[in-house]
Order: sequence, then structure tokens, then C-alpha cells
Amino acid sequence: MRVAVLAFCAFTLAGSLVPAQEQTQPAPPQGSSKQQAVVYVYRYKQFVGAALSPSVYCDDAQLARMENGRYFTVKIDPGQHAFRANDAQSGVQLDVKAGQQYFLRMEIATGFMKGHGRLVLMAAEQARYELQSDKLKPLDAGKVVDTARVSVELIKLDSPAVAAAPPASPTPILKPVAIETGHAAQASDEHVVHGETLSDGAPAAQDQMSLGDAARKARQKKTATDNATQPQ
Repeated sequence: MRVAVLAFCAFTLAGSLVPAQEQTQPAPPQGSSKQQAVVYVYRYKQFVGAALSPSVYCDDAQLARMENGRYFTVKIDPGQHAFRANDAQSGVQLDVKAGQQYFLRMEIATGFMKGHGRLVLMAAEQARYELQSDKLKPLDAGKVVDTARVSVELIKLDSPAVAAAPPASPTPILKPVAIETGHAAQASDEHVVHGETLSDGAPAAQDQMSLGDAARKARQKKTATDNATQPQ
């Protein structure tokens, strides 16, 4: 009986410790950089409107005042977000995805009384090229309003990979073709012409004699014939 009571107490104590240990474990941080998206905001360096510093807003919360020829980055949580400058009639609605990059370019629209800034959503390929210009610099830290989300650090965008050149075509290897003339092909320097074999070496013993030798033998044969036919 005493053993059963001790076992029940131990089981109850172990069950009460497990929730306590689970509660003491730290919760994962919310809104970490791995779960957020990055938005690049930049402005051309131009003479027109160079003195203007339009404000940039995200969901009507001011992020920074954009100077001429500057850029900054802002980290935001996934979801629907609206970006605009000081021209409330023009803006960009983004459906932000975690871990993605977005690019907004500010353009100055001159008016009758003063100029206004407008944000334009840019394709990643064009924006990456424009952000690599040596005329663009990080925004002055004194122009930042939302210091929790805006960063003015120097950005380094990865260049697109260069396509590898196709491998060169291999040079075809020509193999000798044996020409048969009714006899087995010879593994020598001989050449086959119209069924006859010509040798590149010295003439054989059965080659034809010269014309002079042939004439001399013909005369000898005729003289021998004439001597044989004369009466004794």
C-alpha cells in the first residue's frame, strides 16, 4: 500500500513539472529577418527637383525623407502593404511575400506650385542595374524617421550569373577506308587502281624490259631464224 502511494505521488509530481518546463522555454522571435521581406527604395540623381526631399510612407506611416541620388531599404512583414510618397494620389499596393525583394523608384513630378514625389514599382532586373550606379549613395541617417525598419547601410546586390559558353564541337576523326579489288587488302604502301596493284617500292623482276633490249633480242631471234633456213 505504501509503495502504491509513493508511485502515485511521483507520477503526479512529474506531470506538474512538464508544463512548468514548457512555459520556461523562450518563444521564437516574431518578425525575424528570415520571415520578412526587403523593399529597396531609390531615387535618381537629377538636376530637376534636386532640392526636394519627398517623404516615403508605408501604410501611412512615414519611413524617411528621400534625398536626390540616394537609396534605403526597409524590412516589412508579409501581407498587404501600401507605399506612397507625398503625392497621395499615386502609390503602389504590394502583396508582400516572406523572403522576397521588391524595388520602388521615386520620380519627381513637377507641379505649378511645387514638385511631388511618386513611387513606381520596378522590375528586379532593371532596378538591380540602376542601383549599381556609382552616382547613388545611401540615404543620410538624419533623414530616417522609422529607425526600426529603415536601413541606410551600403547594399551589395548579386550580379546575374554569366551564361557558360557552349562546349566546342569535337573535330571529327577520319578513318581510312579499305578498297577491295577481289583480293585481300594489303597492309603495305600499295595503291589499288582499276584492279591492279601498283607498288611504291623498287620494280619487281618480272617488270617489262626496256625498248632497246627488246629490239636487240628481236634482231638476234631473226638472225637465228635466217641462219636456220639457209641451205647447208
